[in-house]
Amino acid sequence: MNIFVWIIFGALVGWVASIIMGTKRRGLIRNILVGLIGAIIGGFLASLLGFGSVTKFTLEGFGIALGGAVLFIWIMRKM
Repeated sequence: MNIFVWIIFGALVGWVASIIMGTKRRGLIRNILVGLIGAIIGGFLASLLGFGSVTKFTLEGFGIALGGAVLFIWIMRKM
């Protein structure tokens, strides 16, 4: 994916993850960062467990990235 698609993907994933986790509105930049970090975490764990990857903008990739973003928000709350 090109960088523009990754930014949109990250923003969407971060926004949905913040809704799921009930965080306050954090803004576009923070949503993008949470979404991209979530995609990295989710992609790493999914490839480790053999689920799939986040190489394309698909429903599977979105789910994996969303799971990673939710995990990332949860970890950040615990710190």
